[in-house]
Amino acid sequence: MPVLSRTEDLEAFLTVVDTGSFSSAANLLSQQVAKVSRAVTRLEDGLDVTLLNRTTRRLELTEEGELFLQYARDGLNVLEKGEEALRLLKRAPSGKLRVDAASAFVLHQLAPLVGEFQESFPDITLDITSHDSIIDLLEHKTDIAIRIGDLNDSNLHARPLGKSKLHIVASPQYLEKYPIPEDGGSASSLSNHKLIGFSDSPGLNKWPLKQDINLQYSLHASSGETIRQLCIAGQGIALLSHFMVHRDISEGRLIALFNDDIISPNRRESVQAVYYKNSAVSSRISAFLDFIQPRLTL
Repeated sequence: MPVLSRTEDLEAFLTVVDTGSFSSAANLLSQQVAKVSRAVTRLEDGLDVTLLNRTTRRLELTEEGELFLQYARDGLNVLEKGEEALRLLKRAPSGKLRVDAASAFVLHQLAPLVGEFQESFPDITLDITSHDSIIDLLEHKTDIAIRIGDLNDSNLHARPLGKSKLHIVASPQYLEKYPIPEDGGSASSLSNHKLIGFSDSPGLNKWPLKQDINLQYSLHASSGETIRQLCIAGQGIALLSHFMVHRDISEGRLIALFNDDIISPNRRESVQAVYYKNSAVSSRISAFLDFIQPRLTL
């Protein structure tokens, strides 16, 4: 018997039991008495038992009917919950979604995906901000923040998006002026070069190198994207994430140096989305993260 028909028969049986008669059940269900009676009979035939003893004066559950009654109630309740879950699944998420990430991540990873996301979820309005330092989500009214590296805030729910390796990079113009030995040399020679560091995040200036090297910075910037542009302009050497320089490396704007001297994995490789566990915009958050994760080029 099709599931839908079985559900209707169960509903008819339970309504008859609860109202005490076929006529009362028919009124409540807005059906003819004969249709309700046929539904109960069909259920009994399918189960090969008599559920109700019918007399001219009253209806009475049989022993089998008493046994089956609770299972019928539980089963119908589970089916209704399943139908509700499907309805929620089909309902497209909507509303405003505020997303924050470092400027480089916004430019190189999120911005190229916005158009396709809006076509897929036209009812979600994106509000994208960029901060190169860690922000308070509540203070900035932010729903999701994309963070690079380890997390310390236990009040936030974190969803790993992947890992992005680090590259020590310089432009061909810089290396023409300050050459690296033909055999590639080692990271120890970095102490003789112009290095570009982060001005507002001193922790990012501790490069995860296998050798203990005293790194001195001749230039600082607050934004990873600014550091990338300075590297391309030949102003020095920097340590930057793969997600923002992989195209520069493949297209020759930057050259990766000393790959074997970088410790991997390291605490700066993790890319995670964070949001409050009790967020009321969970459907929008899930839609956004499910969409971007397989499309990121970390």
